[in-house]
Amino acid sequence: MARFQLAHVKVSWTGLLALAHLTYLLVGATIFQILEREAESNNRNHFQLEKLHFLANYTCLDGPALEKFVQVILDAWEKGVNPSGNSTNPSNWDFSSSFFFAGTVVTTIGYGNLSPSTVSGQVFCVFYALCGIPLNLAFLKQMGKCLTIHLGRLKRAMVSVVPHKQTVEALAVSFFFISGSLLFLVIPPLLFSYVEGWTFGEGFYFTFITLSTIGFGDYVVGTDPGKEYISLYRSLAGIWIIFALAWLALILNMGSRVMEHVVVMTHPGFKKQQEEEEEDASSCKLEDTSKI
Repeated sequence: MARFQLAHVKVSWTGLLALAHLTYLLVGATIFQILEREAESNNRNHFQLEKLHFLANYTCLDGPALEKFVQVILDAWEKGVNPSGNSTNPSNWDFSSSFFFAGTVVTTIGYGNLSPSTVSGQVFCVFYALCGIPLNLAFLKQMGKCLTIHLGRLKRAMVSVVPHKQTVEALAVSFFFISGSLLFLVIPPLLFSYVEGWTFGEGFYFTFITLSTIGFGDYVVGTDPGKEYISLYRSLAGIWIIFALAWLALILNMGSRVMEHVVVMTHPGFKKQQEEEEEDASSCKLEDTSKI
């Protein structure tokens, strides 16, 4: 009877999560539609007016010729070539940019503004990602362990100052979170805003979209042909992404632990259910080992 009740709790919890997830998606879709659809319509109408004005000013061109030129521009953009400027624009495949691209591959960010255009480059990218993504995950896991060790040392160092264990843990986690936020979420947007000419909001938006590995590609560092960047600019940005992802992974792990602790406190049967599932999993492993 008790096992049946626990199974019922498990189904209810799964159903609740599924309902919450679906509701979250529906709410997000509705809000994005309200916020962006009118702006898209205005931009489309503005672009059509600009084409009409262009044809009126340059009567030697006709509509089909202009559409063909627009298609050439779109093809160039899809292949990673910035249509503005001239042939002296910096290469998208110098070492610094290639290093940055390699980082976006193994971290699965994939901005989409640049991709291999040759068959050999596409094939290499596939195998490079197959090996690089697990390697990156292992590196981030190890970096998380190192950060956890440093966090533990910080807790032990604070014990002599603050005797209460829970207070020490809260202070250490807060210090770790605040210092990491400054180092990875506040200072980088300021630097990107200064170098790229963005607002702080745009810089923070790029930072969050990058570290969450969403990677829309609407904002990417080092792509303005009108600016002269230092040679290692994009390489340093790639290194920042790697270490920031390690810090963020640890923060998300700590957040999941807090949520699990809250669920256990509000639903005492959930912890017992987890323990039974772990026991069942361990018994299955023992049975498989004995069969071997």
